[in-house]
Amino acid sequence: MASNDLAANTGWVNVGTDHDTAAFAVESIRRWWHGQGQAAYPQATRLLITADTGGYRTRAWKLELARLSAETGLTITVCHLPPGTSKWNKIEHRLFSHITMNWRGRPLTSHEVIVQSIAATTTRTGLRVHAELDNGTYPTGVQIGDAQMAALPLTRHGFHGDCNYVLHPQPAPAVPAARTPQTPAPEWDQALLSDPALTGMSPQQLNDLTNTLVPDGDDRRGRPPRLAFPDQVLATVLHLHLALAAEPLAVLFGSSRTAMHRTLLKIRKLLEGHGIVIPPTTTPPAALAPLQARVLAQSSDPESKIKTTC
Repeated sequence: MASNDLAANTGWVNVGTDHDTAAFAVESIRRWWHGQGQAAYPQATRLLITADTGGYRTRAWKLELARLSAETGLTITVCHLPPGTSKWNKIEHRLFSHITMNWRGRPLTSHEVIVQSIAATTTRTGLRVHAELDNGTYPTGVQIGDAQMAALPLTRHGFHGDCNYVLHPQPAPAVPAARTPQTPAPEWDQALLSDPALTGMSPQQLNDLTNTLVPDGDDRRGRPPRLAFPDQVLATVLHLHLALAAEPLAVLFGSSRTAMHRTLLKIRKLLEGHGIVIPPTTTPPAALAPLQARVLAQSSDPESKIKTTC
């Protein structure tokens, strides 16, 4: 696993002896930060990571990054390169190509030789490379549950949120213990969903928005909708403002995943038709915690299964 600091013209390579997993990738970033990045940028509060579109879009990658964000206090922004564009990845030209030329023709007989060969890489423009050996164990096949994903402090960008997102420095939640009949579920008030801290608008503004969309969207023909129209609008506002996926929203509104997907598509088209934009929040509000707790509680019920987007 390698990282390249373009501004400082330095490279960091972590040579692993075990599996190349998401945990190993994030551990490499952690080592770079504590070994080099924190000293070079002591006032930093944010970290931007550009990554490929391979295994680093997995659930484990996001969970491990959330833990790193909580440990360091850094707001971590991740931007994945589109598929098929690795030839334009700067690390390929600024680091890997020089490492390959440096060890050309040299037998790589051991991990130590590999580390030494990488660390000896320099260029006429002043590139310096640090390399170290990582003997850690990184098992494969680690399962990340739906509840963990739904509760991550993650905000997706409005542009291709599947590839561009932010992890905020909040404690990453653990998997909740399964409820027993003697352990009641946390109290839940559906009115929490319309909290202005979550919607980004006052109750009057939310009501005005609903009234604006009603003439075009409240179609009473055919089978009655699973959600009342005001709830459809509220769910879409939460989806756009908080970047909540359809699956946890289905849990919060007592809907099905399929119905929620249809609802979000319908209301988004109405908003676009009226030229209305719901701005995304920059950081998850504290009021999001009760929603996360509700999803976690429902997910620990074997009869309530949700699935969040990766």
